[in-house]
Amino acid sequence: MSDNRAENNAEWGHSTLRAAGEAKKTDASAGADAAQRTDRVLEVKGLNVIYRDKTLFGKKKGFHALHDVTFTINHGEILGVVGESGCGKSTMAKAILGMMPEAEVTGEIRHYTKRPQMVFQDPFSSLNPAKTAGWILEEPLRIFGKYDSAERKKRVLDMMDMVGLERELAARRPRELSGGQKQRVSIATALIQRPRFIVADEPVSALDVSIQGQILELLLDLRRELDLSYMFITHDLNVCYSICDRVIVMYKGTIVEQGDVETVYNDPKEEYTKKLLAAALF
Repeated sequence: MSDNRAENNAEWGHSTLRAAGEAKKTDASAGADAAQRTDRVLEVKGLNVIYRDKTLFGKKKGFHALHDVTFTINHGEILGVVGESGCGKSTMAKAILGMMPEAEVTGEIRHYTKRPQMVFQDPFSSLNPAKTAGWILEEPLRIFGKYDSAERKKRVLDMMDMVGLERELAARRPRELSGGQKQRVSIATALIQRPRFIVADEPVSALDVSIQGQILELLLDLRRELDLSYMFITHDLNVCYSICDRVIVMYKGTIVEQGDVETVYNDPKEEYTKKLLAAALF
């Protein structure tokens, strides 16, 4: 790989934007995952997460963040994960993507797609402030090492088109973008390697209400266009109801209820679920 991560931001000036549009089209990697598709994209059985901290006397003290969590996500669906702050939603997301080296993770996590990705709550903190949007979007492709420079830039611009970003924004840094634009860059970065499964961790909670609807609509459009499945984590039960097919309700690191959104919302079985729904405004 002749390119490296130290490429200058000036590479994403306006002259590059024009030249990149002339790059020759190649295979859009449409079929690699589809050929291996099953009815499920993720299967989790008996997932436990324990944080280990040493005490003053050298003994290990464990905080059990997740307890025996079991669920599946099916191809093409959006699985909502709801619950109060601190109930284990984000911990579960990081655990299934292998992002918790500091914790003891046990149980079975089986992915049926390649390169699952994550969209984070705060797009600004997840984007490199010193780099341009174009550089940020191109970085996963540089690491992947499959495409030459011209093809990488073409894929970046195509992805910007897909998420509704004007191409000239590729030359801007995150601080020069609005909140909605930053979240679109974050979504585009997650999608640039064409995964089939996305974990979206509170993807609209940091945005103005007027922008939230636009991002939710974008996620639904991308599901149709790119054949995606999502785990959608949110504390907002109204948002969950508007976008999700099934829902998991979490409390103190456990799943207390799960099922179709309509069933759980209209006929909840657990007292905790009833309290959550009663506190939400429908």
